[in-house]
Amino acid sequence: MFKRSGISRDKDLKTLDMDASMQGKLVFRDPVDLKISGTFEGSLDTKGSLTIGEGAVVNAEIKGEDISIAGKVIGNISAVGKLVLAKTAHVIGDINVSILVIEEGAYLEGNCHMMTEEEKAPKKERQILDRKQLAEYLEVDLKTVDEWIENRKVPAFKENGEWKFDKSKIDAWVASERIK
Repeated sequence: MFKRSGISRDKDLKTLDMDASMQGKLVFRDPVDLKISGTFEGSLDTKGSLTIGEGAVVNAEIKGEDISIAGKVIGNISAVGKLVLAKTAHVIGDINVSILVIEEGAYLEGNCHMMTEEEKAPKKERQILDRKQLAEYLEVDLKTVDEWIENRKVPAFKENGEWKFDKSKIDAWVASERIK
């Protein structure tokens, strides 16, 4: 089952070593040093570091800070810190990362997206608007918003194929009078 291999009092970082077969959704709100040595299926949302050991098999959507993979992962991975694929790593899925390290011999099948600074910021600290919400917020029609996007006049970014707008950047854009 779970092996608790130690608790570091200095950093308040909890260490959890999973050498088991598990299914489900694991969410860690506090930083943890998580190592998976067995099999896992489901979803992982971690803070701190996640290590997927050489013999591990993980079939999951993974979100985390610093992720190191030496085993097999099937599923999309999002790392706001660093993603390291060791030479024994076998990853099938799209990755969304800030920093990517791939050792010679690692296997990656999927798309790679490097995060911008805006994408790295925690979503709960940012208020993100879609096209319709932006039009309502600025009291303009959707056609005007689409023209701004097409002419690259408005600060925007694409997420899952849809245009999105950071409200704080929109406020700064309006204040700078570049909205004209």
